[in-house]
Amino acid sequence: MHFDRPLILGGAGQLGTDLAELLPNSTALSREQLSVTDAAAVRAAIERHRPDVVFNCAAYNPVDKAETEPELAMAVNSDGALNAAAACRALGVRFVHYSTNFVFDGALDRPYVESDPVGPLGAYARSKASGEQRVLDEYADALVIRTAALFGGEGSRAKGGSFPDRIVRAAQAGKALNVVSDQKVNPTHTRHLAAASIEHVGSGLAGLLHLVAEGCCGWDEFARAALAECGVDSPVQSVPTQPAPGLARRPLNGCMRSERVGPLPPWREGVREWARTRKEP
Repeated sequence: MHFDRPLILGGAGQLGTDLAELLPNSTALSREQLSVTDAAAVRAAIERHRPDVVFNCAAYNPVDKAETEPELAMAVNSDGALNAAAACRALGVRFVHYSTNFVFDGALDRPYVESDPVGPLGAYARSKASGEQRVLDEYADALVIRTAALFGGEGSRAKGGSFPDRIVRAAQAGKALNVVSDQKVNPTHTRHLAAASIEHVGSGLAGLLHLVAEGCCGWDEFARAALAECGVDSPVQSVPTQPAPGLARRPLNGCMRSERVGPLPPWREGVREWARTRKEP
């Protein structure tokens, strides 16, 4: 399906920039241009741009900071998501909202699927779980995509880069690389996620959908792959997660798969593509 007038909320981030590149007719609005916490402004923007699909990439993402700002996390990730969903439902516009593997507690010994119950561990996770449920309660035809460990996209550089960017820069600066090994994730390239999102919303999919790279690994393995693809020879020390006061708990098993669609390309393929297109800041 071809979309004539896509609208991207949170369009300055890493996923938003990749969506915008793949959708040349799109309008991408940054947080500074439109806050999803302002319900009236969201409705007005959708009425003004008259999109045929809205991708909501707007999110409050600092996981640890959310422990001291739970109201702000909830305002963006839950109230903001509802604002966008409600406006799209009222105006008959397709709606895509993005959520996270953090909605799970990580206690299972297998990848999480769409039918598994959520069990958020911290304030950020609770705000994302609340947001996806409120979207689906408001707009049954919405597509809520859970994904994980995103990397890539020009928009990540404004915030210091995605995880592999930060690892490579730290190695080049001669810093010691101590990376957790007991948190497992599907490292997901934003370009792959963006392309699949467009495909699936165009096919009419609705409801919950897990969309992550094929394969799961620890953050330490992810770091080593990024360094190898960039030709940087630097050792990575694997360390266990060290709980600390003020830090949010992470799900140790953050792996997901879908019961509904096939996976995105393997995560190592995503790392190779990221390395090929990476630009030094």
